[in-house]
Amino acid sequence: MPKASHTLAVRLLDVDAVEAVYRRLEASMPGRTPTAKGPKDQPDPFRSCISCMLSAQSRDANTAAATNALFKLAKTPQQMLALSDEVVAQAIKPAGLYNMKARNIRKFCAALLEDHGGVVPRTRDGLLSLPGIGRKCADIVMSFTFGADVIAVDTHVHRVANRIGLARGKTEAVTAQSLEDRSPDWAKRDGHFWLLQFGKTVCTARAPACQACVLRDLCVWPDKHA
Repeated sequence: MPKASHTLAVRLLDVDAVEAVYRRLEASMPGRTPTAKGPKDQPDPFRSCISCMLSAQSRDANTAAATNALFKLAKTPQQMLALSDEVVAQAIKPAGLYNMKARNIRKFCAALLEDHGGVVPRTRDGLLSLPGIGRKCADIVMSFTFGADVIAVDTHVHRVANRIGLARGKTEAVTAQSLEDRSPDWAKRDGHFWLLQFGKTVCTARAPACQACVLRDLCVWPDKHA
């Protein structure tokens, strides 16, 4: 049985193989469904950003509990800044790292008001300019909230992309840029969903179903089932 692997691909797939990977995933994975909504199902870009920040190193259920508690107290950057760090930290405690996240939320809200008039920017550079927003969070907000054609990279996408040879990157941010550079434009709208679904159902961290995998002949992972 192959062990869990997050190592870099031994080689990268060529352009034709990358195209073939996405075509096969398109045919076998659901992709972006009509019910796909913003990060943690938030109703506006501001709360999508906050929810995404809270989701770092937190289980979905804990993130949901933290966001629900916080948004009962404040729903705008102005309202959020009116709360003390202690009140915010207590509300978001289920999500973990609550003191650091509380400070980041305050910095994010202050910068959003000062630099963007309280309006969440729609571009990656604009989002990345805000405290607490990294590449993954920026891409998730762009994709889910603004409908941009970008491949957001989480743990599953990072693992799959490096394992099969789609991209190379030691971190999720580096993998995201590699995927951005190497993926065909037509695949960027649903690429996140295909790779995520594939990583959850087939190319799992432990005991991936290599023998039943539609990408088995293309995959460069040296530890795959014979």
